[in-house]
Amino acid sequence: MNLLEILQNKALIAGLAAWALAQIIKLPLDFFRTRKWNWSLILTTGGMPSSHSSLMTATTLAIGLYHGFGNPLFALGVAITMIVTYDAAGVRQQAGIHAQRINVLFDELLRGHIFSEKDLREVIGHTPLEVAGGILLGIIVAIGQWMIWR
Repeated sequence: MNLLEILQNKALIAGLAAWALAQIIKLPLDFFRTRKWNWSLILTTGGMPSSHSSLMTATTLAIGLYHGFGNPLFALGVAITMIVTYDAAGVRQQAGIHAQRINVLFDELLRGHIFSEKDLREVIGHTPLEVAGGILLGIIVAIGQWMIWR
């Protein structure tokens, strides 16, 4: 396999485009909510829409569109997409809630302490709405690309 083959992989391009678009969309959505630009959102997890869900949905749907929905790779993509979206809205969301509570404990227990503790990252997961937004974005990107390139 060479670099040209990778650059011509339409399923990969659809997934990466959906991921990048999701990361970019987070900026104005967060600005409208907070009235501050948070440029770190380009490289962080969490927020609306879920870039993990967008990446996996677009990649999986593109595999189905370009190679057939009966292809075993499509079935594998669906299974992995289900795991990623469940993890994004379930396990990682709960980890974020735990981080919030641990940070409160640190604030209460270590108030006035000599050394500084870094806060745990609280926004590491997604709400179900954020995951749904990522899935919708992935569908739009994959179908849009397929309509242009078929």
